[in-house]
Amino acid sequence: MGWRERTPDDFVMAVKASRYLTHVRKLRDPAEPVARLLGAASGLGPKLGPILVQLPPTFQADPGLLDACLQEFRGAWPAVRGDGPEVLRIVVEPRHETWWTDGVRQVLADNDAALCWADRLDLPVTPLWRTASWGFLRFHEGTTDPWPRYSQQTLQIWVDRIREAQLSHADVYVYFNNDPGGAAVVNSARVRHPGPSGRPDRDPHSGRR
Repeated sequence: MGWRERTPDDFVMAVKASRYLTHVRKLRDPAEPVARLLGAASGLGPKLGPILVQLPPTFQADPGLLDACLQEFRGAWPAVRGDGPEVLRIVVEPRHETWWTDGVRQVLADNDAALCWADRLDLPVTPLWRTASWGFLRFHEGTTDPWPRYSQQTLQIWVDRIREAQLSHADVYVYFNNDPGGAAVVNSARVRHPGPSGRPDRDPHSGRR
């Protein structure tokens, strides 16, 4: 796969599951779309990171379907993984409030699947459940000028939440989706390269931490 060859040795790529699986089939009969996805993703080899299963905003909770889909990923991976990671990491991003139940949380935990933490407008839009031995966080839109950047204060709050969830020494994948004006690049650099105190560097544009 060209992406594997053109990226640095330590580069890791997250892969988003197809809309056919999540939006058309809505996790039903997952064997064929999961096999097709894993067959392509395995070409990334050791650079394959988490696979994101983002559910439609109108898709209401069905823990049974979710469990069957996650087990399909687990069961199909050994046959196609090649030199990819031994254990496949799956992250699930539900977007309907009916998913926030103990039953759903247990399904994720039983499959070592991470719940996708997400922020919009400086507020969590998901429960802050730790359901896996690793974590995954998406930043969609901040409120700092110039919009849609995140302030250093907000970024630090999220760093603290990661610590509180006892994920400080685990792999945590953090993605910024606030693309306009290069905000995602600026914010990701602040999180990746903390200041001397261990906190994200001061943002010269916001004047705040």
